[in-house]
Amino acid sequence: MSDVSDRLASLDACALSDALDLLGLRGATSGIRPLWEGARLSGRVVTVKVKPVGAVPAAEHLGIRAILLAEPGDVIVVDHGGRLDVSAWGGLLAVSAQMRGVEGVIIDGACRDVDEFRALKFPVFARGAVPFTARGRVMQEAVNVEVQCAGVAVAPGDYVLADASGVVFIPAARAEEVLAAAERIAAREAEMASAIRRGVPPDQALGAYEGMLRKEARNHEPR
Repeated sequence: MSDVSDRLASLDACALSDALDLLGLRGATSGIRPLWEGARLSGRVVTVKVKPVGAVPAAEHLGIRAILLAEPGDVIVVDHGGRLDVSAWGGLLAVSAQMRGVEGVIIDGACRDVDEFRALKFPVFARGAVPFTARGRVMQEAVNVEVQCAGVAVAPGDYVLADASGVVFIPAARAEEVLAAAERIAAREAEMASAIRRGVPPDQALGAYEGMLRKEARNHEPR
């Protein structure tokens, strides 16, 4: 695992979202949730774009090429256009991905076989679950191209972290900057929580934290 991946895994979605806000970047999403309690993932992105079935049959099963391209620790992100009426991922794909060392899957839309994901302890984040198969309804359009996930542009090789609070994407070119800001935020939050437990009034502790954020924001203003 790379240094970036190690550092990413030590953070949470909220600190990363705050860091993106600080830097004026988009990456935090809404509406995509873990499908079993305790699911969490982070890693580099491999993408899949899904489209409605056309006149020409699919050349390969949806998701298989992304699984074969993925390196251990990667995360597969499926652009399903937010659809909730048909699945874009299921149990057999989850078994195949897990055997290849894939960290987990994020779907902007629906999937199925949630009980299997839970039994496998394979993290899947999606907008929802339905029993309807992709077969005859949707097909793979492209793999490892730029996609949209909950309104965020996501490119192959970008980074993502997903936990109980949500899903946050980080552009690969800005990863060091975002991680450094998130680490400072997380450290300051930990200090603030410790101070509150020692008896420091929360208005003082929170005021110091807001002051830190304002200072950080000024430091990142265009010159």
